Amino acid sequence: MASIFSRIVAGEIPSYKIAEDERYYAFLDINPLQKGHTLVIPKREVDYIFDLEDSELAGLQVFAKKVACAIKRAIPCVKVGQCVLGLEVPHAHIHLVPMQTEADMRFGGKHQQLTPEEFEQIAESIRREME
Repeated sequence: MASIFSRIVAGEIPSYKIAEDERYYAFLDINPLQKGHTLVIPKREVDYIFDLEDSELAGLQVFAKKVACAIKRAIPCVKVGQCVLGLEVPHAHIHLVPMQTEADMRFGGKHQQLTPEEFEQIAESIRREME
């Protein structure tokens, strides 16, 4: 059975897409730590990020960098933090989280509660910065 992320890439499950190319996909986390919290994934389903081919891993990081730069332009923050956890979904992914302080990256802490309209507004503001 395909992971939830593969189903998102296939269009079976809706997402707040930020960016996509032939190999990678970025979308807003629906349980965000901060407004603009984005997940970046390879389209090829691989559970463990370090099982990706070297070229895939390098490409994923370059793609994530472009998304992170767009997030920083769209969401007021000091930096965009990057984290790889990978236990909750068996599909390699990178978390990009706008930060004011390092406390903004606490995954065990409080998450943002956003409306569908807020998600769409955030996604649109980041997408505009991707161009």
